[in-house]
Amino acid sequence: MPCFQPLYPSMRFLSKQRRRRRRPASAGFSLVEMLVVVAIVGLLIGLVGTGAIRQLQNSRVSAAEAQIAQLRSALDIFLIETGRYPTEQEGLNALIADPTTVPGWAGPYLRDGNLPADPWGGAYLYALEDGQVSVTSLGADGQPGGSGVDADVEG
Repeated sequence: MPCFQPLYPSMRFLSKQRRRRRRPASAGFSLVEMLVVVAIVGLLIGLVGTGAIRQLQNSRVSAAEAQIAQLRSALDIFLIETGRYPTEQEGLNALIADPTTVPGWAGPYLRDGNLPADPWGGAYLYALEDGQVSVTSLGADGQPGGSGVDADVEG
């Protein structure tokens, strides 16, 4: 029989708990510390994420303006070479495919021979009124009118 025998068997359990409490504080993270870190990361994502999404939408508007300027330049070259702008029936497709009824056509007038979609995946609208052309993107919502990123981008 050992020289020391605890009087109560639960005392052996208490001594194990005491040993567990003696672990160094750097042994791990507490639940409260983890929750604080998750809350801080959530706040940072919330603040930075909304700004990044807003910036992405604004860059799409700028990309639409640049593409419209490129399409207008191609339309001007079409005018110089053929003596007229494409009709509304020919549309912007006249910049990439020979309409066969236009003498002097020397296209395609767009790089790669492809008609670009607007940054939101929609088609550019082409109109010809009184010898003036307009190229329009309907914006993020794909509907006429709107405000902000949903506004029409015209050129």
